[in-house]
Amino acid sequence: MSISKDIMKSLAEEALLPQEELMSIGKSKKHLVIGIPCENSFQEHRIGLTPEAVGVLVNNGHTVFVESNAGMHISFQDKDYSEAGAQIKRNAEEVYKADMVLKVSSPSEKEISWMLPGSTLMSSMQMVSGLKNSVLNLMKRDITAIAWDLIKDKDGIYPGIRAMSEIAGNTSILIAAEILSDLENGHGIMMGGISGVPPSEVVILGAGTVGEFAARAALGLGASVKLFDNSNYRLRRLQNNVGRRLYTSILQTEELLAALKTADVVIGALRPVHGRSPVVVSADMISQMKFGSVIIDVSIDRGGCFETSETTNHTNPTFEKYGVIHYGVPNIPSRVAKTASRALSNIFLPVLLRMGDVGGCKNLIKIDPGFRNSVYIFQGNLTNEIIGDAFGLPYKNLDLLIATL
Repeated sequence: MSISKDIMKSLAEEALLPQEELMSIGKSKKHLVIGIPCENSFQEHRIGLTPEAVGVLVNNGHTVFVESNAGMHISFQDKDYSEAGAQIKRNAEEVYKADMVLKVSSPSEKEISWMLPGSTLMSSMQMVSGLKNSVLNLMKRDITAIAWDLIKDKDGIYPGIRAMSEIAGNTSILIAAEILSDLENGHGIMMGGISGVPPSEVVILGAGTVGEFAARAALGLGASVKLFDNSNYRLRRLQNNVGRRLYTSILQTEELLAALKTADVVIGALRPVHGRSPVVVSADMISQMKFGSVIIDVSIDRGGCFETSETTNHTNPTFEKYGVIHYGVPNIPSRVAKTASRALSNIFLPVLLRMGDVGGCKNLIKIDPGFRNSVYIFQGNLTNEIIGDAFGLPYKNLDLLIATL
């Protein structure tokens, strides 16, 4: 049977086109050695992997080092991890000898010095606001640094940020309810209401994920909710997600002030603009709020939405100005660290399993655009423009770097 010249030409041209990379998963699997150290950042009680997740990794042929007492604050004991197959390390330095170190918060300079040259770090990218030396030390040790908060899924969503935002939104309302009803410092107000007693009023600034889950929690407790945002689209989306009509308004000073004057609780959850959350509530506006009302500034880690906001901590979380109780703890998810740890573990486990299946971190960076988005240092080369501009450091294009692999 003869083949026509046109068909032969078409086949030849097709062969010259770029082809999708074929990876033999069975042959390219890599044994990962993962280190889970204690979190030493102030009041950080979350941990990257639960014992159940460690068990899955070990059953898939990987090795996990866990520093002794790493899960102590959330009732995960050493025996829970050892029974799951982890190797318990008494010395922190031994954990950092793993090929990959998995942390919730960013590492200290001392912890970076313990890492193996050429190894991989997966942590949050909080060091943008930290020391330039931390970035330089990671680069000197040829570390590949992954920011878990910048990993994208197939829908373009940041699952780590979304999970922590859901927790922060829910928890902010529970915190407000606790403060309102506190016998010593509160004013004996129950969130919501009962028959014959009007419901408490909750004002939420921001219609993103935090705002949505704060609204869900407040509505679930029977409160009256008013939502403000500078985007009509986000306000409509939130109403659709919640499944009911709510009081919504664009951020206009007169409308906002009227809502603040009668509010029992105000949740600040506005998205940052150019790295900082917009301050939309002035000190004068706060002075006109009800005595004993509560402000929860979830955006405090980006400067805060209120002119009177100050950063506090879990030990001393509140202060009072103009008779209004302010809560300014930046790491709200750590208040419910066990729930937050389970949420993070659900995100990290599939990533680590796939990393092993495709032959390691470098291969996953190469084939997965969502994971590649989280890389800010690749084999000692800074690849993140934000960090480069913040610290005046040269950075390289990651796509060009991985093209040479």
